Amino acid sequence: MNGKSDLKAADVPEGYCRKGYVAGKEVAIYNVGGQFYATQPNCTHEGGPLCEGSLAGEIVTCPWHGSQFNVRTGEVVMDPAEEPIATYPIHVEDGVLVVG
Repeated sequence: MNGKSDLKAADVPEGYCRKGYVAGKEVAIYNVGGQFYATQPNCTHEGGPLCEGSLAGEIVTCPWHGSQFNVRTGEVVMDPAEEPIATYPIHVEDGVLVVG
């Protein structure tokens, strides 16, 4: 995944996740203490929408079955998920979130 997202840094408040799009593909963007992270938008367990879950520090909890992932590394922190989520590099360019 590579390109400008449809979100600005100001669109993602600290401690929240927002769903955005990059080149027509969905991405989850998190603001953890002013640092942005980007991952695939759905849980690897059964496809739950990660941005509808809770974010505590770097850990996002899927709202469907409680799988937890580190949004910085993608690693599974708590099952039932067994596969990590994909992560993407992200930075801010002129206020816009750029993935890749």
